[in-house]
Amino acid sequence: MTDTFSVWYYSNEALGSIKECECSGVGFAEATKWFKHHTTNVTANLGLTKRVIIVDSGDCIVAEWKHGKGVIWPKEDKS
Repeated sequence: MTDTFSVWYYSNEALGSIKECECSGVGFAEATKWFKHHTTNVTANLGLTKRVIIVDSGDCIVAEWKHGKGVIWPKEDKS
């Protein structure tokens, strides 16, 4: 069985607090591509995007980014 993933992004209040699914049922490479896009584009840099997540088919968060903090999950190994 191959796991599939979805990418969701959340805008800040200035844009009306939109929650949008960018893609659903895609492989990890495709999900990662969209995750990177939404965390490095103009709206992310301006603070208009406040959160981006990748979730697996079990609805578990695989990766999470927040504006001003960067990738907060999975946590980077500091050792």
